Amino acid sequence: MNEPERAAAQAYLRLLQTARAALADPRAAPQALPMLAAPMAEADAALGAVGLAGNEADFFRLVAGLHPAERPDRSAA
Repeated sequence: MNEPERAAAQAYLRLLQTARAALADPRAAPQALPMLAAPMAEADAALGAVGLAGNEADFFRLVAGLHPAERPDRSAA
């Protein structure tokens, strides 16, 4: 992963963390939504800079490289 790709993935993760925090309390969510404008703009610009806007498969591959999701063992199901 090159530096611009890493920056795009990190910007997305910051947006995700901000969204989770802002929307954690459904009663406060309407007032918290403006907090998402800056991280959304950052993520959008970073994605555009590396040509990943609209290319979700490649983008989420990069995000997974930075922040692998914990997946339950599905073989037990």
